[in-house]
Amino acid sequence: MSKRKLTRRQAWRVEKIHKERTERALKKDTKIIEQLDASELGPEQQGLIISHFGKQVDVEATDPEHNGKIYRCHLRTHLGQLVTGDRVIWRLGAQTGVIVAVLPRSTQLQRPTSQGELKPVAANIDRIVITFAIEPQPFSNLIDRYLVACELSNITPVLLLNKADLINDSNRAEIGQLIDRYQKIGYEVLTASTTLESGMDALHAQLDNKISVFVGQSGVGKSSLINVLLPGVDIKVGGLSEQTRKGKHTTTTARLFHMPTGGDLIDSPGIREFALWHIEESDIIHGFVEFKPFIGMCKFRDCKHISEPNCALLDAIDKGQISESRMNSYRRIITSLNESK
Repeated sequence: MSKRKLTRRQAWRVEKIHKERTERALKKDTKIIEQLDASELGPEQQGLIISHFGKQVDVEATDPEHNGKIYRCHLRTHLGQLVTGDRVIWRLGAQTGVIVAVLPRSTQLQRPTSQGELKPVAANIDRIVITFAIEPQPFSNLIDRYLVACELSNITPVLLLNKADLINDSNRAEIGQLIDRYQKIGYEVLTASTTLESGMDALHAQLDNKISVFVGQSGVGKSSLINVLLPGVDIKVGGLSEQTRKGKHTTTTARLFHMPTGGDLIDSPGIREFALWHIEESDIIHGFVEFKPFIGMCKFRDCKHISEPNCALLDAIDKGQISESRMNSYRRIITSLNESK
């Protein structure tokens, strides 16, 4: 069903209500901050956001006096959207603290909302563990979307096939082809099973002394993996829907956990679809690593790589240097971008 177009008066009314709500939120935020200021806030110190709860966050102190302690803090509105993994400057009050500044991010993972607005998910990440599984059924185009986001954000991707214990004669060939597809273009693909607790050593080696975030469809076992990697954390684990065989969301807010051997893990809410609406169409091609040697080599500058003569990418497909399946995935992403606009 198409969305009903608002009249000019209705649009004005919606905008007015939104403005009034924003002003009330700002007044409430200002009142809270004034109360905190009046309670003789302590000196400025650095901290790390380990979880987010609307207008409040949990901050882990990193200064020598309070090192490792966790404090609930309010956010100043002008700081923008802060997320798990952000390094901040904060001040301690009698009961709670207040964030006064945020330090520059080295990297960030963000995704667009259904309204088209960009929403950061996590900050200062070294590794993105793109998790897929035997169930729910893995989709290569979703994996490719994550890879594009990683490549364009300069964050190292780690491909992880979970639930390897479910591999059998009926799915072994298909899964093997999927793994081979990414290994051929230089990505290492790890396999793991939380049921058998296999593959954990190789995964640890990738995550040690790094800040990592697990992403992937709901139900692929991200929370189960973290429970094995971090004994005692006991993150809630959900099963698959009996009707759809898709995952049911169990993680509701991103949270950062420290690994005993060094490094941090961020558990983020499950994402069934990862849109790339915020990325320019011309940039998408740079997210496909095997395309890079052929970019700019086509006869026509505006080549769409569909059926144009002397297209360097089409020639590379004919020579077996680029797979047809990855090219089809690229085209689907471009099509989805055009449809969203």
